[in-house]
Amino acid sequence: MLTEPRSGRLAAWGNALLAGLVSPDEAVLAIVGEDAVHRVAGLPGESAPVGLTLALGRLRALGATGLRVALPAPGHPLGLSGPPEFNARALEAEEAVICHGAALGLVPEVTEAGPAGDVHVEVVWHCLAVREAPPADVPSLGEAERELAEALREATEVLTRLDVAASGPVAAAAIEAYRARAERGREVLAPGYPPRAVRVLELAQRVGALVSLAYENGHGGAVSAAEMAARAQALLPVERTARRAQVAAYNAIVEERERGVR
Repeated sequence: MLTEPRSGRLAAWGNALLAGLVSPDEAVLAIVGEDAVHRVAGLPGESAPVGLTLALGRLRALGATGLRVALPAPGHPLGLSGPPEFNARALEAEEAVICHGAALGLVPEVTEAGPAGDVHVEVVWHCLAVREAPPADVPSLGEAERELAEALREATEVLTRLDVAASGPVAAAAIEAYRARAERGREVLAPGYPPRAVRVLELAQRVGALVSLAYENGHGGAVSAAEMAARAQALLPVERTARRAQVAAYNAIVEERERGVR
């Protein structure tokens, strides 16, 4: 949950590029991150996969004025608007980018090769037609912030009562690692994003850290079937809330433009 989605990097830095706030080289470097290479396949007018620089320029020429993120999960088509073929691909990848102003979407296919410690990662973004309609279940930044604060309180109470949040040196080290990664949230959102979006993304990452730790530390003290069910019941809506908030943060620039804030 805490892991930065590739769709988030593509949307954030793609939006900064489309707004003229960063250079193509800066945007591509940030989007690729620690991966080896990113290419885009199925782009209109191109018979073979192309690099990100060309792809982002072509999307602009095709009418794209902004990029939105979708982070769907089974039973929750968060950020999607159809058609079913695109939704199915996005659900399988658990993420996608939707172009605002052009009826196109991008779904990543990730390939890994090489030994542990030296994994070579390549990403191909498949460009597909999308339906131009409001995205599903995306909250405003204000709504996301309020929902996250409430979800964090509720989840902490339930997980502490069930003794599943974990304790001891191993869990403490894991928490510190998550906090260090969460601090990088300030670098995830590219130039042009409002401070509130950064704040919401950071809070979503902290909530995601709690959920991830609870899942990764086995059943903890929840040894009975009833306690395990209670934990799952507590975690699922919290995880959904954190994903909704991530989407709201990444999509903030496009949403503000639509409302005429910028």
